[in-house]
Amino acid sequence: MNRLSNKLALYGFNNLTKSLSFNIYDVCITETAEDQARYIEYIDEMYNSKRLTEILVQVTENIGANILNISKQDYEPQGASVTILISEEQVPLHAIDESCNKGIHTPIPETVVAHLDKSHITVHSYPESHPEMGISTFRVDIDVSTCGEISPLKSLDYLIESFDSDIITIDFRVRGFTRLANGKKVFVDDKFNTIQDFINKDTLEKYNAIDVNIYQENIFHTKMMLKELDYDNYTLDKDFSSYSEEKQEQLKNQLINEMHEIYYGKNIYET
Repeated sequence: MNRLSNKLALYGFNNLTKSLSFNIYDVCITETAEDQARYIEYIDEMYNSKRLTEILVQVTENIGANILNISKQDYEPQGASVTILISEEQVPLHAIDESCNKGIHTPIPETVVAHLDKSHITVHSYPESHPEMGISTFRVDIDVSTCGEISPLKSLDYLIESFDSDIITIDFRVRGFTRLANGKKVFVDDKFNTIQDFINKDTLEKYNAIDVNIYQENIFHTKMMLKELDYDNYTLDKDFSSYSEEKQEQLKNQLINEMHEIYYGKNIYET
């Protein structure tokens, strides 16, 4: 899909601000404190600041932007953050602030930030568990804010593929306005009805998806939840079939209840 390729005849610079908020949830069965610790260890290994930086650098390339600066940080006891400052056009070396690392950094610093000349990308991770509920969750929040012609919507398929996503929530908003050569204001430079237009059809087939859009405000919201669950993917390295039938049913209900509450954003089931 190449929905964002049509050029506008503008008077000056395209100063529309396009903001994408991309959030994923991964859910796992962790019945014991040891299971919870192993899950956190797995998440910290899979989605540390180095890996998250690699994902964001690829997002920057996918949307056609240029990196000015990268900052990253791993946290104790868990979690990581990355920020990238980016620009639509390549910035001459003499014009880049000397504090920017242009995406090149030594492995010594524990913190990295990346900047675009008109835009930025950030990611934060949030592992979470309850000591008695037997379920752990992992949330990743990615925000991509761009100005000009580049659009963060081009990165959606790659972002979905980069994470084990049981539940996905996506928000997109266009702010400000730019002007055509004849002086007419433009409040959105691409007409579309849903964020789902920018997601691969094969991917959408795997999820239940709901839209809540406010077209007059250029606000778009889509949330997605996996249709079919392979329960072996939710038990760390344990075979789901090794549980008794009664235990399997209990664990299935726990997983489904947890996912439904996250998806609908409210407490539905009694604890």
